[in-house]
Amino acid sequence: MPAPKPGRRVRGSATGRPVMALLDLLGRRMTLRILWELREGRRLTFRALQEAAATNPSVLNARLAELRSAHLVAHGADGYGLTPHGQSLLATILPLHAWADQWAKTFAKRKGRGVRPSPYAEGTPSA
Repeated sequence: MPAPKPGRRVRGSATGRPVMALLDLLGRRMTLRILWELREGRRLTFRALQEAAATNPSVLNARLAELRSAHLVAHGADGYGLTPHGQSLLATILPLHAWADQWAKTFAKRKGRGVRPSPYAEGTPSA
């Protein structure tokens, strides 16, 4: 399956609207995990990223190719890292992460147990 791009047919959209192309890309196995592992300016080699994401090399290679094609991840001498677009996307996702933490607390209160707080619940990470 080719990397989703705005303007081309993607899962869930015949028109390829940009938001649908993005959701298709983010919904692929390990995509969000890769972006998460590269947060805060981290640069990881393929092997380090494979260990951090706990995935097999073929899936990681496919996702990295798609993320590079989407201009969200770049590869350099020191490993893989987020591009400015990738950093911007992750900054957009962090409020969703904080919201999910608050949402999870509603379930924990009902069961009488705590939820581990996110280090990002109070704001965005430092670069």
